[in-house]
Order: sequence, then structure tokens, then C-alpha cells
Amino acid sequence: MYVCVCRAISDRHIREAVQSGARTMRELRQQLGLCSDCGKCGPCARDVLVKELEVAVPVKSVA
Repeated sequence: MYVCVCRAISDRHIREAVQSGARTMRELRQQLGLCSDCGKCGPCARDVLVKELEVAVPVKSVA
């Protein structure tokens, strides 16, 4: 699905950027140009980023 209509950036693009090492919204902005036009994509992009980070970077338990 399109996350950023201004730049034609999809959730797939965000997931691929995370798999390539992006870990923050700033890095997504630098790599993909997210939020550089109208900015309406920010909340949705952040949701995709967080969900992909949960999959890509598993949290170690401290137990």
C-alpha cells in the first residue's frame, strides 16, 4: 500500500529500507524522502517502521 502519495513510497519500500539498515524516521527521510513534501505520511510510516523493526531486530529477553 502507498504510505507516501507525494513520493510514491509504499510500505514495501519502508520494509526494504529497514532490512537494509534504516532504524529511525530520520534515516527513512534520508534514504526515501519520506515526509519531505506534505508530511501526512509520517504517522503511517512510523507504524510500518516500528512493526518492521519488531520483526527485523528481535528483542532479547533479560530473564
